[in-house]
Amino acid sequence: MTSSELIHAATHAIEHTLEDSILVILILFLTYLAMEYLEHRAGDKLQQMVEKAGRLGPVIGAAVGVVPQCGFSAAASNLYAGRVITMGTLIAIYLSTSDEMLPVMISAKAPVSLILEILVIKVAVGIAAGFLVDLAFGRKHGAHKGHETHKGHETHRENEDHEDHSHIHELCEQEHCDCEKGIFHSALKHTVQVGIFLLLITFALNFLLEIVGEDVLSALLLDRPIAGPVIAGIVGLIPNCAASVAITELYLGGMLGLGSMLAGLLVGAGVGLLVLFRVNRHTTENLKIMGILYCVGVFAGIVIEYLV
Repeated sequence: MTSSELIHAATHAIEHTLEDSILVILILFLTYLAMEYLEHRAGDKLQQMVEKAGRLGPVIGAAVGVVPQCGFSAAASNLYAGRVITMGTLIAIYLSTSDEMLPVMISAKAPVSLILEILVIKVAVGIAAGFLVDLAFGRKHGAHKGHETHKGHETHRENEDHEDHSHIHELCEQEHCDCEKGIFHSALKHTVQVGIFLLLITFALNFLLEIVGEDVLSALLLDRPIAGPVIAGIVGLIPNCAASVAITELYLGGMLGLGSMLAGLLVGAGVGLLVLFRVNRHTTENLKIMGILYCVGVFAGIVIEYLV
């Protein structure tokens, strides 16, 4: 393409991006405002439910994980590092967590039936994988049955918990949590950060469509029941909201199949994995959890690609 054709394509892409995104970003803000309110009202209660779930941890974890709230996957990582929850419960929470998928879909006015279908699949996969992980590895990776009684051990553990909590708060803030300043401020910050990613990704997609055409781009990404989920799963491992925004936008734009999208969203756990590698000092165990998360997400995505 000549430079003038590229400029023309870029201009058209910018126009389409602005037309598509202005109303979406407004709805995105209202969605985040409602989610922040929900988190402030119920966040602590949901975490306590997970802590007390016992053998039903994967069920409660998957159900709670699907509720959009700031840093829950990070909190789950800390609970696992303290052996308050099992590995299966942690996996269930990671798999059901959708990061920015829900607000992006709501703001794009996706059908309610589609959103519910995706959430149900994520919860179901999370529960099944959680129980299988606990069955395979036993509850030795789970919560302590007793409590440390030695005063020195308690003091040491309290210091570690304080340090871990501070680091989690720092990571959570980096990933757009700013909950202590009020729900309006936090919702606005979420909207600005995700809105920027949304604009950039929408522009990139529109620009590609202007250059290569929708048929060519669809042929590259669609109808690839194995390669699609494998690649989407790798993208899902990126601990940043841009990953879930990109995967969701590609699906809504008809560029990605349902199975591939779900593979990326199942693997994506927000900053959960980052926090896990920080607070859980067993690196081999952390790599095992990451591997299980990736394999489950990709396998589920491939199965869904063949079924739909």
